Amino acid sequence: MKATLILYNGKIHSFSKENSNATAVAIKDNQFIAVGSDAQIMAFTTTETKVINLEKKSVIPGINDSHIHLIRGGLNFNLELRWDGVPSLADALRMLKEQVDRTPSPQWVRVVGGWSEFQFAEKRMPTLDEINAIAPDTPVFILHLYDRAFMNRAALKAVGYTKDSVAPAGGQIERDSKGNPTGLIIASPNAMILYSTLAKGPKLSYEHQINSTQHYMKELNRFGITSGIDAGGGFQNYPDDYKVVNELNEKKLLTIRIAYNLFTQRPKQEFEDFNEWIDNVKLYQGDDMYRHNGAGEMLVFSAADFEDFLQPRPDLPENMEAELEKVVRLLVANKWPFRLHATYNESISRFLNVFEKVNKEVPFDGLAWIFDHAETIDERNIERVKALGGGIAIQSRMAYQGEYFTERYGAIAAENTPPIKKMLEMEVPVGGGSDATRVSSYNPWVSMYWLSVGKTVGGLQLYQDSRLDRKTALELYTRGSAWFSQEQHKKGDIKIGMLADLAVLNQDYFSIDDEAIKSIEAELTVVDGKIVYATGDFSSFSPPSIPILPDWSPTAIYNGYYHGATSFDKNTQNSNAITTDLAAQIHCCSGSCDVHQHNHNAARMSAVPINNYTAFWGALGCSCFAS
Repeated sequence: MKATLILYNGKIHSFSKENSNATAVAIKDNQFIAVGSDAQIMAFTTTETKVINLEKKSVIPGINDSHIHLIRGGLNFNLELRWDGVPSLADALRMLKEQVDRTPSPQWVRVVGGWSEFQFAEKRMPTLDEINAIAPDTPVFILHLYDRAFMNRAALKAVGYTKDSVAPAGGQIERDSKGNPTGLIIASPNAMILYSTLAKGPKLSYEHQINSTQHYMKELNRFGITSGIDAGGGFQNYPDDYKVVNELNEKKLLTIRIAYNLFTQRPKQEFEDFNEWIDNVKLYQGDDMYRHNGAGEMLVFSAADFEDFLQPRPDLPENMEAELEKVVRLLVANKWPFRLHATYNESISRFLNVFEKVNKEVPFDGLAWIFDHAETIDERNIERVKALGGGIAIQSRMAYQGEYFTERYGAIAAENTPPIKKMLEMEVPVGGGSDATRVSSYNPWVSMYWLSVGKTVGGLQLYQDSRLDRKTALELYTRGSAWFSQEQHKKGDIKIGMLADLAVLNQDYFSIDDEAIKSIEAELTVVDGKIVYATGDFSSFSPPSIPILPDWSPTAIYNGYYHGATSFDKNTQNSNAITTDLAAQIHCCSGSCDVHQHNHNAARMSAVPINNYTAFWGALGCSCFAS
């Protein structure tokens, strides 16, 4: 058997002991056919084989995000200004102003998740006055986690919020002394007001949604992501909102494997939704690139315990058990896997009571089911999950709101939120994910940093003893996540016979210093045996680029995750070249500045007092312009 693609002279990371010293891989079509030494792998070469010298770079299995809102994210990616990784509020507001100036009427400027006030040098959110000054006429909507959204006066007018407007249940419209909306809308305690308000904005045309999804997938490929399990989402309707990914798959244009769960959209009609889908959607229908994966993460609206740690834990309504039991009984009877959003242990206890009751009458009998999030699950409930054959999908939400959790519940509680080590010790399947894009960022290396270093994006040390080693953290986001789409036998490792998904990294994840983990990107990403992303030393292998539509899209200028936050000094192999931890937090980037085109290190060594982070220059975060 001869290879279609060979990668050699690298450092191959496989979870299989027999491949622990491998330097090369051979791929035929969409599978690994050999893993071993350069000499062994070169035997699979023909004149038709594409052969790539990895130049000693690290290779990992393709990253698999077990909980991401990829389909919805793709439909909107080209509409959104991303603040993911932006080091200062000054930079974020500059980006906002630039995008306001280029956005045509009646379009909005949207910042939708992926950021935290604690990532900014200023350690604060924007004010409504700042937003209104920047955008007097263009509607602006800025979503912060699932706790609030900022709307300027133009956005309030666009959605029709007035003195007489009534907020949906579970939400608040902040008002001034005269009763007029200020522009702040608050989830209290659920996010439906945030969902519903955002949904009022203009959408991209179908052609532009196709383009937007392609660019979002490329952005995920940039970080080595090769698979994602789509957890559905609010205002993501089946089958209408799935037409784009379905068409891309039919045309063989997907660059991410997608397994999708179906998320009910109709409160009080959840049973009817799932009953209809069971009749019309065959379980696991599709192929290795795009396939159905069951129900959830919303099964019934009464069971939604949104994780807004700025608010007290919500008490679920008394009718929850009856509504959930009806749907779960239907799913189990039809052998449909399911997943359920479950943040708090108190909610999880009640959910498990329902599952155990159903199991006595309609046995789960090996059915794969999932709790999503499970931040405060206790040991007893982990035991109950294991007894029913379930798994737990954890996400990096604490990296973005760990400060809020710590303030409300204390540092001791935060140390084991979520209790991942205990889950692993008890041999419950665990998969890593992001919950992107409206809460956390999709960047998986922030997640690896959070798990292995134990810090939030704002630098708060959440974990000490509960930190994972780097290998285990990576395993959760590769082999661990494969269980959650029941594909653990075909992907998640670099191993003969498995699907050929991998990423060649710009840094060695296993040897670089802690702070550098956040700046890892892929230089080469392979999905299904095909190169889908290539940059740097591998740029000549890059697939042809496609234009970004519409031409005013924020993606055309900022290209998703902040580039300055992921630059890296290859000469020192150290992204934390500044001498203090505070400086490392504020100056997230090193080398040259992608914002101001100046040299960071020259600025930091200048006589201008930029290291006084409470003074004028330093408070602006990235102060290279000061020199």
